[in-house]
Amino acid sequence: MSVSILFALVAVGIVGWWLFARQLTAKPWEKAQSLADNQYGTASLPVAPARVGLWVLLAVITSFFGLFMSAYGMRMMLPDWLPLIEPNILWVNTLMLILSSLAFQWTAGAAERGDASRVKAGLIGAGTLAFAFLAGQLLAWQQLNESGQFVYSNAANAFFYLLTGLHGLHVLGGLSVWGKTTVVMWRGGSELGQVRLSVELCAMYWHYLLLVWLVLFGLLMAT
Repeated sequence: MSVSILFALVAVGIVGWWLFARQLTAKPWEKAQSLADNQYGTASLPVAPARVGLWVLLAVITSFFGLFMSAYGMRMMLPDWLPLIEPNILWVNTLMLILSSLAFQWTAGAAERGDASRVKAGLIGAGTLAFAFLAGQLLAWQQLNESGQFVYSNAANAFFYLLTGLHGLHVLGGLSVWGKTTVVMWRGGSELGQVRLSVELCAMYWHYLLLVWLVLFGLLMAT
């Protein structure tokens, strides 16, 4: 992987994440001013900056994982490649992430309908399932270590820890936004205007993380 390409991806990703997080954590009066700008034609972007930031971020993440998966495919063709025996708990973890994604979609629907109580319940449920996924991934690492399959044992092990670790970090990044959204929702009572966009974009991000994990899971299980 070219260092310059990796640096460019990281730089663009930071910009995308800043746009995404900046809009979701903006003060209500700042959002009101943004809406006013759009209404009177003074805004520079017709689309919410958070949406633009998220799409940029997803494009960078796609390129990032694509490069690592390409390297994985090339490395496994070498004669010294020893396939990893994946822990069965990965199936349970996959189910947790699927349920978390579905919970976020359900929550986004509740936010669109203006149902504050269901949004609160949905956020708690989606976040709990996401944390369960991360806990399961750590347990998978522990099981591998207990069976003597350490990160330095061979290339297959190193790639497994690398790919699952990177995906876990992206889940943690999403949970940081989820946490801010949940706090705002619980403090704001029935004020859904501040969190509707956040919930919608969190759902989109979680669907994407699920897709990335399914691709990674299929790749790891197939080899």
